[in-house]
Amino acid sequence: MAKLILDLNKSIEQNASFYFDKAKKLKKKLAGAQEALNKNYVMLAKIEKEKEKEKLVQQQKKEEVRVKKEWYEKFRWFISSEGFLVIGGRDATTNEIVIKKHTSADDLVFHTDMAGSPFFVVKSEGNKVGEATIKEVADATCSFSRAFRMGLNSTPVFYVHPDQVSQEAPSGEYLQKGSFMIRGKTNYSENKVNVAVGLLDDGRIMAAPIEAVEKHCKKYVLIVQGNSKTSEVAKKIKAKIGGSLDDIIRVLPAGGIDIAK
Repeated sequence: MAKLILDLNKSIEQNASFYFDKAKKLKKKLAGAQEALNKNYVMLAKIEKEKEKEKLVQQQKKEEVRVKKEWYEKFRWFISSEGFLVIGGRDATTNEIVIKKHTSADDLVFHTDMAGSPFFVVKSEGNKVGEATIKEVADATCSFSRAFRMGLNSTPVFYVHPDQVSQEAPSGEYLQKGSFMIRGKTNYSENKVNVAVGLLDDGRIMAAPIEAVEKHCKKYVLIVQGNSKTSEVAKKIKAKIGGSLDDIIRVLPAGGIDIAK
């Protein structure tokens, strides 16, 4: 409770005038203090905004600054849910490089019956390739083939051993660049269009069947066939999971796409 001290040597009017003047001075000081406080609030908000902006810039740099790329990143690639490295061609040239330079005797080679399909190779490293990986690679081979662009849900996909793949055409025939002859028994695998895009802990973007992406990525989105442009979908993916926009565009299937609802 406020207390008033009255000067008994002054009249009531004089005491009232004294406190009135004092109140006016305090009110003026209060207005000045409030103005200074408001300025400080504005300055603080500006500083916080700049700090947040700088934090965002640093985060983007962190996401986009990559360590030296692995040799297989020039191809399509992913890590299966069982931990196998899988690589695939992007076109006729990289199909040929994958088969001729990066396929070992114990690997498995996947392809479709459809022209314009990538070769995918499971790098077994001498280990037995499990059914989960076989299914995932069959899905990937379908998803990155012409079947995706054509709006098909699946296409015949087979796998063979590397020694069954040859560039030697039958007598009188000619093989186009990136094409190979398959000899001997082929093993067909059920498949479907199945591709997701996820962000690995090291900042790399991985596109693969959902089972593989769920295993290795905390953030991911499922991709479906659609009518949107690749660049538009890539921006939406970046907003959801982060990572480099260029890397996201690079891993997406060719053709109209969308993000699953």
